[in-house]
Amino acid sequence: MAVNRVQLEREDHERDAAFKKAMHGKTAEEVAGFMAMMKKDKDAQKIAVDEYFKFWDGKGAGAETEKDMKDRVESYATLTRHYYNLATDLYENGWGQSFHFCRFYKGEGFHQAIARHEHYLAHMMGLKAGMTVLDVGCGVGGPAREMTQFADVNIVGLNNNDYQIERATNYAKLAGISDKHKFVKGDFMQMSFEANSFDAVYAIEATVHAPSLEGVYSEIFRVLKPGGVFGVYEWLMTDEYDASNPEHREICHGIEVGDGISQMVKISEGLRAIKAAGFELEFHEDLAQRGDEIPWWYPLAGEMKYCRSLSDLFTVLRMTKIGRGAVHKLVGALEMVGIAPQGTQKTADTLAVAADCLVAGAKKNLFTPMYMMIARKPLNA
Repeated sequence: MAVNRVQLEREDHERDAAFKKAMHGKTAEEVAGFMAMMKKDKDAQKIAVDEYFKFWDGKGAGAETEKDMKDRVESYATLTRHYYNLATDLYENGWGQSFHFCRFYKGEGFHQAIARHEHYLAHMMGLKAGMTVLDVGCGVGGPAREMTQFADVNIVGLNNNDYQIERATNYAKLAGISDKHKFVKGDFMQMSFEANSFDAVYAIEATVHAPSLEGVYSEIFRVLKPGGVFGVYEWLMTDEYDASNPEHREICHGIEVGDGISQMVKISEGLRAIKAAGFELEFHEDLAQRGDEIPWWYPLAGEMKYCRSLSDLFTVLRMTKIGRGAVHKLVGALEMVGIAPQGTQKTADTLAVAADCLVAGAKKNLFTPMYMMIARKPLNA
């Protein structure tokens, strides 16, 4: 999809800040995970549920139209913002503060592997102490904190979800690195930064939410200094994916609806987009194809045999069908008695469908969450 064909949503920071305050209250500072879910304002939660699921309910893989997909793409910012209003606490509760996948080595713990995946990106980009680096789609700041502690860089995190910005800011304060972190509200398709502002830019499984990869890569190109480097782990369908195959489309649709993605694209489109944005592509590889003995998707599949610690076991146990089922029944019961906000179970069930589709997509070689691209802005740009 060409960048000039994408309709950009108008930003309204006052509206979004007011909604964050209404829905999340002080949970960004006080609690995390499961308890934060229980403390959401019920009326605001219902608005978020309705606003998110209006793009999906009754529009399954076999039933959705071109107009349904076009509406999602044109509403990319609303779709993403409300997805993370609903999913952030579930992510933190089940996965941690770095919302991404990773490769695993034998004997390596879950959180160790997550950190190494971030370190590897920093290494491949050549991040140096003192650099000012933009984190596009920074989540609650888990990777940003790791990048700063690993490479001694200053991070500006860009995010269109106020709740995540508040959580990231609070976590940086708790880690004692507030002086090196700044988190900014904004749309990565229309960044407010001046041209040539950053020494380096990275994105970890975030730009998949863009309505156009060429569009977001072009904005990254604009704000990057000449000679600066851009590194990304991109979510992409492989070129074996066939949208006309009902099984393939069902898998892709499950990933989209469960992960707040307006439209997945193929590896070939990712490569085309980064070159069209003006970058010189220095390295690209699907790291999911390294042939690792331990598959990247093992936690999603609940493969407990790969766990290396009690912490790992606890994380993966929650991903098994039994673990998911127990949590979802508990949430459903809490909804029935008015403790949990309505829509919490529906969101959790949708994330479970996405997990199953991610695993199926990986096993059939239709999907990768870690297509690495390292690209540079020419010195004369």
